[in-house]
Amino acid sequence: MIDGAPRSGASNPIPYSLFPIPYSLYTFLMAELIEARIETIAAGGAGLARIEGKPVFIKGAAAGERLVCRITKDHRSWAEAEPLEILDASPDRAEPCCGVYGKCGGCNLQHLGYKAQLAAKTAILKDAFVRIGGIHPPEPKLIPSDPWEYRNRMQFHAARQNGKTGSGVLWGLKPEKSAGFIPLQDCPVADPGIRKLLCEEEKKTLLTPLGKDRFTVYSRGDLFLIEGGISRGKTRILDQELALDASLFFQSNGAALEKLIADLLAVAAEADRSLPMADLFCGVGVFAAFLGKLFPRADLVEENKAAAALARGNFAQGDFFAQRGEEWIKHNNPRKFGFIIVDPPRQGLDQSLSLRLAADGPPMLAYVSCDPATLARDSKILTAGNYTLTELRFYDFYPQTSHIESLAVFRVCL
Repeated sequence: MIDGAPRSGASNPIPYSLFPIPYSLYTFLMAELIEARIETIAAGGAGLARIEGKPVFIKGAAAGERLVCRITKDHRSWAEAEPLEILDASPDRAEPCCGVYGKCGGCNLQHLGYKAQLAAKTAILKDAFVRIGGIHPPEPKLIPSDPWEYRNRMQFHAARQNGKTGSGVLWGLKPEKSAGFIPLQDCPVADPGIRKLLCEEEKKTLLTPLGKDRFTVYSRGDLFLIEGGISRGKTRILDQELALDASLFFQSNGAALEKLIADLLAVAAEADRSLPMADLFCGVGVFAAFLGKLFPRADLVEENKAAAALARGNFAQGDFFAQRGEEWIKHNNPRKFGFIIVDPPRQGLDQSLSLRLAADGPPMLAYVSCDPATLARDSKILTAGNYTLTELRFYDFYPQTSHIESLAVFRVCL
């Protein structure tokens, strides 16, 4: 049997009239089973196979494996499938250590060893630049993380129970693409403080904010914050105490954040430090709190007013602009800055901002990204202008998941 050949099929299916079962179950049982070999891990974490040339994405698969799968969604140019039987297992396959792995919407790479995860995500980052940006990037420098107990910030859902089975509040996560609820007694990627709390039923009940069925917590060292309760505090990042709020974005892996900041300090030190710098999408001012001291002036740009208020406390010397990056650049000449750092949300830069930076940006630009696809798209615009992509680094902020955080450094071509 060759890869892609049907193992059983519906070319001569048994008529539905002979089955006293729901039609949805009938179609599931009669669906064609297909044998496939996984070529690679695709963006999003699914294994990629090709059936008669058509890409098929199979969750929970590892590169090189041969398996039997069932098509669950069939689109014109691609399909999704679920694995049913592994015929040839990959040496990269690992035994997941979480009891709800594959059910909750969090981790999706626990079935791979950590080295294989890093290799797969590095390949995804490089592929995005080639496929979307039309750029062959520098070889990414890999900065790994502790693969477990790294996550300081997590969002939970609460389910209140009051009946024969017990009373109190359950904390849990949502299944992927579903409105269900998966209660948690443990989470191996969570900070030790969060893991400890998950098994303390009375404490969870006391801490759960009234009227909220979804909330965020932050735990690091002796600090514990919860949205709807004590939500504001300070955490030490390298040699500084920084204020944060559990309800506002703050990087979820403190150890990886410290490595990123150390690298950004080295990058910024190479810029023209006689000119000011700008931090676009500055959030609560984490990067500016470190980099801003290198320059005579720092503009901090953030449209979220609550985040901007915390940024003022974290770096009081800055000039603050409560607006979007594309609004700020309309009224400022980026050529008068020695260094600009951008840290946009997943959707990346607005095209008007990318085009202006490409034409009139400072000699050095650092782009912190949480999505390889939009980074590659924006890099295509930047490098079509005055910039050359000189450095690319992959920081594994989220082991056991397919999320990819990276730093791209651009310099003006002379």
